[in-house]
Amino acid sequence: MDTIQKVSLWRLLYSDISAPEICSNTIKGCKNKEVPIQLGTSVEEDKYKMYKIVKAEELAANIYLMDVEAPRVAKSCQPGQFVIVRMDEDSERIPLTICDYDRTAGTVTIVVQVVGAATEMMRSLKSGDSFHDFVGPLGCPSEFVNEEIESLRAKKILFVAGGLGTAPVYPQVKWLHEHGIDADVIVGAKTKDLLIMEEEMKAVAGNLYVTTDDGSYGRSGMVTKVIDDLITEEGKSYDVCVAIGPMIMMKFVCLTTKKYDLPTIVSMNPIMVDGTGMCGACRLTVDGEVKFACVDGPEFDGHKVDFDQAMKRQQIYKTKEGRAFLKAQEGNTHHGGCGNCGGND
Repeated sequence: MDTIQKVSLWRLLYSDISAPEICSNTIKGCKNKEVPIQLGTSVEEDKYKMYKIVKAEELAANIYLMDVEAPRVAKSCQPGQFVIVRMDEDSERIPLTICDYDRTAGTVTIVVQVVGAATEMMRSLKSGDSFHDFVGPLGCPSEFVNEEIESLRAKKILFVAGGLGTAPVYPQVKWLHEHGIDADVIVGAKTKDLLIMEEEMKAVAGNLYVTTDDGSYGRSGMVTKVIDDLITEEGKSYDVCVAIGPMIMMKFVCLTTKKYDLPTIVSMNPIMVDGTGMCGACRLTVDGEVKFACVDGPEFDGHKVDFDQAMKRQQIYKTKEGRAFLKAQEGNTHHGGCGNCGGND
């Protein structure tokens, strides 16, 4: 990476650090190890280089899948990692877990749920549109990527995906399947209409167990009930569990698996904001030590995560983001006074 590229990276990610501090092709990340950044554009090229969306579809209400042309990211990414995207040069940086990748086609798949102002604007993107920036891969790959294949084949692995968590679970299950390892997968959704990627998951899972909170499809009840049923009623046993989904779901999955002494890995992507280790929003406590989801994770030992603290921190950002969301939706018609937004922003 030449000096111009380093400055381009600095401008994108480290707006409050002087450019000379970027002294190599890497940034600190993945448990403080030096990791490469696949940016691939200089400052001059940034004017012309865009990351084209080659496929865009709505998976469910307010949930969208996009395949994006990003060959350098596609070449290097692994399951468990994430990217940072920006719609234009003035947009918010949004960290999104990689859902899939095609190294041959040079595409990376992301799944976006509309939850705030930036994602509300992102829903309008169609095939043929482009992102201004698409930076990655960031974060640590899933631990099993670096584990001996024979050791993995000896393990019985259970994945638990809740809601949008199905998207980041999929590449992990697919990677295992491609290496001859079939894992069991539980996918939970509030209702049938919010279930995503069922057919894709069926193609790569050993056994797929779908459950809905309201019983409208598959089994009835929470994912924790399915864990209990599989172990106590159906005689299943597992060596490791990977749970990805809403914070509250991961907390209760960990409480459930702890009863069975089942090691559990969780993804703390839901609390990431900046994605570069600079803002501190994803600060959490793991086994009594301060960690940051974006550079130390996003995956951690779920039995050691202080979920209550993490969820309290998550609440800090909701009011401000809620106001921005309303403003993006309502434009000049939103003047506050609604009793819900907390002000006139």
